[in-house]
Amino acid sequence: MSSADLMLKAAPPTWNSKLAAVVVLSLVFLSGAAAGAVAMNLGVHNFLHQPAFDTAAGKTIYFERLQKELDLTPAQSEQVQSVLNDFWLYYRTVLSDSKAQVEQLLNEEQRKKFERILQERQPK
Repeated sequence: MSSADLMLKAAPPTWNSKLAAVVVLSLVFLSGAAAGAVAMNLGVHNFLHQPAFDTAAGKTIYFERLQKELDLTPAQSEQVQSVLNDFWLYYRTVLSDSKAQVEQLLNEEQRKKFERILQERQPK
C-alpha cells in the first residue's frame, strides 16, 4: 500500500454542511431548553412572576420583606402594616376614580377598547 492509500483510509469521513448545521442548531436548542428547565426548577419562574403588589399575595410578600430586611419590632410591624393598608386602599381608590374619569371622556367604542386594554394588563 502506498502512503496515499493510507492517508485516504485514515481520513475521517467529511460531513455534509447542511447536516452539520442541523446538528449544531439542534444541540444549541436542546442546551437552551435544558438550561431553561433547570432555571425554572431552581425558582427563577417564581422570581420572574411575583404577584402584583396590590394583590393580597403581593401585599403579604412585600410586608414580610420589609419586616425581615428592616428587622421591625412587633410594634413597628403593626404600625407599618397599618400605613401600608392605608396606602393600598388609597392606591385602589385612585385607580378606580381615574378609570371612571377616563371612561366619562370616551365614547362607547373607545370604552370597550379601554376595557380590553385594562384586561390585558391584569395578571393571569
